[in-house]
Amino acid sequence: MANSSIPPLSRELEGLSEPALSKLRAYGFDPTWFLAMAAPLREAEKRGLDAASERARRQQRNRVPGPARAPESSELLELPEPGSAREQELIARGLASIARGEVALCVMSGGMATRMGGVVKALEPVYDERTFLEHRLAEAKLWGERSGRALPLWLMTSDATRKPIEEALAAHGATSFASCFDQGLGVRLTPTGHVFLDDAGQVQTYATGHGDLVDALRKSGLLHRFVEGGGKVVMIANLDNLGATVDPLLVGLFLERPEKCMVEVVDKEGTDRGGIPVHAAGCLQVLEEFRLPEGFDPNAVRVFNTNTFHVDARTLLEVPISWNWCEVEKKVQDRTVIQFERLLQELTASTPSTYVRVPRTGERARFLPVKDFAELERRKPEIRAALEHRGIAR
Repeated sequence: MANSSIPPLSRELEGLSEPALSKLRAYGFDPTWFLAMAAPLREAEKRGLDAASERARRQQRNRVPGPARAPESSELLELPEPGSAREQELIARGLASIARGEVALCVMSGGMATRMGGVVKALEPVYDERTFLEHRLAEAKLWGERSGRALPLWLMTSDATRKPIEEALAAHGATSFASCFDQGLGVRLTPTGHVFLDDAGQVQTYATGHGDLVDALRKSGLLHRFVEGGGKVVMIANLDNLGATVDPLLVGLFLERPEKCMVEVVDKEGTDRGGIPVHAAGCLQVLEEFRLPEGFDPNAVRVFNTNTFHVDARTLLEVPISWNWCEVEKKVQDRTVIQFERLLQELTASTPSTYVRVPRTGERARFLPVKDFAELERRKPEIRAALEHRGIAR
């Protein structure tokens, strides 16, 4: 049963320290929205539901209603044969677009790499002491040299990463073409909907997911200015996937398609898991496994989303999106916490999207993620080979 001695969540929020409240306000925290999101958790406490029952209810709230079905193989685009006339045609189209200043690179850089000890991953060395951020800067500079104009590099940062990343940009003299914009901030809760306090009695904040990118980019003004200046394509990628570089072949392919969003997918290997394209709720969209309709077998889809997108810039600026905030369970100091996050993949539920199968091995690999130091060590040769092939690493 509910503990009547514990104050309502609204009073708990009001009782936060002024520094905590100031930080939340600076990152656009909306208490009214937050209270509405937490209401189901508080209702479970009032009804005296046990942890297992509430976890099951939470999982159900995250799911998209069925039915669902796997895409046909014909619904996945294939890249043309290397060296073919078709490939050269698309590359020429993409190069022309880049040269006209129509392409921007947006990199999600807000995570604190908990599996790497809570470091700012952007500033971690990949190999030869060059960091993830330095590789992204080299990529943008390379295209600036090839096209004769700077390729915009936008970095979505969080309260934990913005300052060190901005300092690094200044140190590298990159502020003329590289800019930061901030994702949102939330407050972690207990499973019963109260403010979570860590072992030191401090409130725990967190970045509210890569789905913040659309609203945050619109708010920053970067996207508006880009579109007004003739910008047409925004490529979006994870910081730690250095295989996902600007490629005129993919730019050219995207530009000839009628869809306003193109998602890169790779073949599954072994027990790979990740967001997958499925027909659900009236469209072909990417769903993480925990959001799949109940009973749908994710193994029925043999590709998964790499979290790399090409999106029409004006669509990204203007399309209305009804975001679904997911209730995500995490462990902090061996205790369960709940945080509300939104997923960038929901672009595919609001925007007509197409899916292209890309390589994950060899010098053309476009999926080389690094989640921990062990994976980084394993992938160094692959990353080096891919970046050297593209002229980014010299």
